[in-house]
Amino acid sequence: MKNSSFWKNRNVFVTGCTGLLGSWLTKHLLRRQAHVIGLIRDWVPESNLILSHDINKITTIRGSVEDYNLVERVLNEYEIDTIFHLAAQTIVGTANRSPLSTYETNIKGTWNLLEACRHVPCVKRILVASSDKAYGDHSGRSYDENMPLQGRHPYDVSKSCADLIASCYARSYDLPVAITRCGNLYGGGDLNFNRIVPGTIRSALLGERPIIRSDGKFIRDYFYVEDAVEAYLLLAENLEKKGLQGQAFNFSNEKPLSVIQMADAILRLMNCRKLTLRILNNATNEIPRQALSAAKARSRLGWAPHYSLTEGLNKTIDWYRRFLSHSN
Repeated sequence: MKNSSFWKNRNVFVTGCTGLLGSWLTKHLLRRQAHVIGLIRDWVPESNLILSHDINKITTIRGSVEDYNLVERVLNEYEIDTIFHLAAQTIVGTANRSPLSTYETNIKGTWNLLEACRHVPCVKRILVASSDKAYGDHSGRSYDENMPLQGRHPYDVSKSCADLIASCYARSYDLPVAITRCGNLYGGGDLNFNRIVPGTIRSALLGERPIIRSDGKFIRDYFYVEDAVEAYLLLAENLEKKGLQGQAFNFSNEKPLSVIQMADAILRLMNCRKLTLRILNNATNEIPRQALSAAKARSRLGWAPHYSLTEGLNKTIDWYRRFLSHSN
């Protein structure tokens, strides 16, 4: 286990701890003997955090990042050392239907947290989860961290704004903030079956044709969740000693795929290649091509992904086989 001693007995605040990334990050922090304080807005019984019983090993706070007084109280009372700010509305379709609630969570939630950190001196490191969507559309080029943030649609704009706010607080108020930009995370525990990975796996297990909501040609980075966890932990561990305050890092396996290629890879691993895809072609406000360069993370942090696409997908498929067999 990498640098487990760093996290031993640290008080770590994880917003969005019941989500895909939050539940896996919490699991890995517990293995490293951190004291995890998790912010939970909604109780989701099928969350990976709850099903794994890791929820019983952490301190849980019920509320939302939009509640400034709550956030400041938690930071003070639990003497938080490190923050992983993951809480967000993460679904593009939801953002299109309800931009105001998306802005409330993704933008206001970020400035609330950082403003509270400004008044709580015990906080030593803050990681803010941005996204490759923050870059907007750059005409098919691979994104690097020097490219401007130019979201145009509701979800993309919310991530561009949150990203810029984090950078502002680092530079204007000397807050120890770093920003992560990942592609499409996948792994066991994603309960949004509208997404290509869990949706395709569930359809295959049920013997149904998987649904593709776009035309299937959109290019995306797909990033296994446990690789993302290790990236977050490594960046946090190095934030102070390597002078990374205010900087953003892309994390990616740098092997983008089309939606159809990803679905086909899943069906191949599940021996379900006879199932044909249902391509609806009704997605809106989507960027045609998104691919990340992780050169900065490799050079500055010595980071590299551990899991290949096949390894990550096999672990993910195994998780859903267990999950869906217990649900039926």
